[in-house]
Amino acid sequence: MKNIVVLISGNGSNLQAIINACRANKITGNVVAVLSNKADAYGLERAKIANIPAYFVDPTLYNDRADYDKALIEQIDAYQPDIVVLAGFMRILSPDFVTHYQHKLLNIHPSLLPKYPGLHTHRQVLANKDSFHGITVHFVTEELDGGPMIIQARIPVLPDDTEQSLQTRIQAEEYRIYPLAIGWLADERLKMQNNQAFLDGIALFDNLG
Repeated sequence: MKNIVVLISGNGSNLQAIINACRANKITGNVVAVLSNKADAYGLERAKIANIPAYFVDPTLYNDRADYDKALIEQIDAYQPDIVVLAGFMRILSPDFVTHYQHKLLNIHPSLLPKYPGLHTHRQVLANKDSFHGITVHFVTEELDGGPMIIQARIPVLPDDTEQSLQTRIQAEEYRIYPLAIGWLADERLKMQNNQAFLDGIALFDNLG
């Protein structure tokens, strides 16, 4: 069973989907700790309800991003993680952090990458009158939302869609594909090589970087 550490900043609905998948034996692993950069993140409460150690790591106690990330690494490494999952963790990570967890650090982003890295993806989809929207699970590298893509899901953009309705429909897909990708990594079927993701030895996306 793989040790999974999850980093959050908010509600933790993706965290809940991951916990549920572990307990349903859809992931060969367990969430062993949850860390947040926000004291009021409801995901911390979700962890406590599930009897998972939960920590608020206060960014204001550190001089800069590098020092904060060193503290995160120390806390995470106490749990000997096999997989580190970003589930709505709203901080840009330092190069040292990314390098430390290379090949076992995953993120989910609410767009069909490489379109719309960064924030406000639903707004951009509506402003550009896109026909489709979606989500991408990817390995994390130093490039913001630019690591090797693992799996995507897409939904049609409906005429009456709003940012909120898109977010709601996107989240339903997140809860489906994020645990799936984490399960592949836990089963050692998923690997990152030469800035590309491979599942069972087969490249998943063309190398766009």
